Amino acid sequence: MKIINFISSSAIPMIIAIIIIYGLLEKNKVYDTFVEGAKEGMEIVVKLFPTLLGIFIAIGALRSSGVLDFIIQFISPLTNVFHIPSEIMPLAILRPISGSASTAIATDILTNFGVDSKIGLIASTIMGSTETTLYTIAIYTSCVGIKKTRFVLACALLGDFVGMLTSVVIWGFLS
Repeated sequence: MKIINFISSSAIPMIIAIIIIYGLLEKNKVYDTFVEGAKEGMEIVVKLFPTLLGIFIAIGALRSSGVLDFIIQFISPLTNVFHIPSEIMPLAILRPISGSASTAIATDILTNFGVDSKIGLIASTIMGSTETTLYTIAIYTSCVGIKKTRFVLACALLGDFVGMLTSVVIWGFLS
């Protein structure tokens, strides 16, 4: 166990040392290259900030306004037909939008129902088999400047839906 702790504690410093040594052997100006990379990183952050701010404000408004609860009540007749637990619906709705919101909801589900419960297992599988689709598409397309995302969005949301539905079906059979 001590060797694993040593390896995990020294991994990052060793990688940094290897990068510096390699840069020196290649006769690169390591610090100057680092500063240029940091400048480029800051430019990317400045470009992405408006998109991130918009997404976070929309998620906050959705959660605090009660719209999420209304949507869940509205689609509950359909989810009841397919035996989808209503407890996972906030996760299913917010997962394509926000990773942090879906992580908070998944944590709440696991705290309330337990990690080995059917609902906990469905929530864990949803977290592992889906992506924060809208966030990812918004970030990547705004960085590159792509405007037409119609087919990308439809395919990605279909993949999320299949992942969510499959997790409900599989844990319905297994538990």
